[in-house]
Amino acid sequence: MQTSDAQPDQPGCAQGGPGVSDCGQNKESCCTSSVVSGGTYYRTYDVGPAAQGEGIDLLADGGDAGSIDPATISNLKLDKYDVTVGRFRQFVSAWNGGKGWLPTEGSGKHAHLNGGEGLVNSASPGTHETGWVSSNNGNVAPTDANLTSCSPYSTWTSRAGSQETLPINCVTWYEAYAFCIWDGGFLPSEAEWEYAAAGGNQQRQYPWGATDPSTASQYAIYNCYYPSGSGTCTGLSNIAPVGTASKGAGLWGQLDLVGNVWQWILDGYAPYAESCVDCAYLNAMTYSVIRGGGYDNLASALFPSLRASYSGERVYFIGFRCARTP
Repeated sequence: MQTSDAQPDQPGCAQGGPGVSDCGQNKESCCTSSVVSGGTYYRTYDVGPAAQGEGIDLLADGGDAGSIDPATISNLKLDKYDVTVGRFRQFVSAWNGGKGWLPTEGSGKHAHLNGGEGLVNSASPGTHETGWVSSNNGNVAPTDANLTSCSPYSTWTSRAGSQETLPINCVTWYEAYAFCIWDGGFLPSEAEWEYAAAGGNQQRQYPWGATDPSTASQYAIYNCYYPSGSGTCTGLSNIAPVGTASKGAGLWGQLDLVGNVWQWILDGYAPYAESCVDCAYLNAMTYSVIRGGGYDNLASALFPSLRASYSGERVYFIGFRCARTP
């Protein structure tokens, strides 16, 4: 049975308000998380042709490859919504220009796994997650200037306004990782994210099933069909409030797993290990994995098995969501 709640130890939920307590059709807590029941699936499986896109390395591990690259994951919680501007605003306040909160050394691990050691590091057999490294503190700099540097596509505003329920974008991988630690969680591994998007061993074509995503923005925000259905990109208006595509829920209730903004993932990009049990590729890499497709990508970017990579800097088409101990 799916359980869904906002955990009481999430600082991002400590105060209500726009972008915190008003997400989705039911105007619920934007911090809602659902348990994803673990199991085994194939990370590479047939879904369709390779995705197309611009300015990004799109790598489709579907097509004619068949079903290969098995992975097993344990139970976890995965947030229902992408992190909103409103939630991220509270993190920025806690960070306080670098004079306030920063992650502690070793935090952010999947501490419920392997006796507290976290995920297995598939890049270095016999090792596990190290968690946050304090030398990364300098890569956390969510200033107004930085968060608006993706203008005119930045969802951040210097003061709370009409964009609080939009997904935060223009954040570095390090800031996404730091936010999830601050909010009582961690970034999901690539295997965990795809497992949730694929419906586990159901190996779905899209998170919601096989229904065509259409142009009405009910299943996913893609190809600039939001808000008018025109398919013409005009700017920030093509990015939707989280949860707008209300029919696009995955098996365990998460929305916007695909479309709207891509999502930062814990792993660095590398070819899959042949098999994976609660693992991630954790060596330092030039490119980090991103998943899910964005508001301006074609429908083929919405396949759960599609992989993409990007260097960890700020960009307008990437946001993130957090995972948590089940």
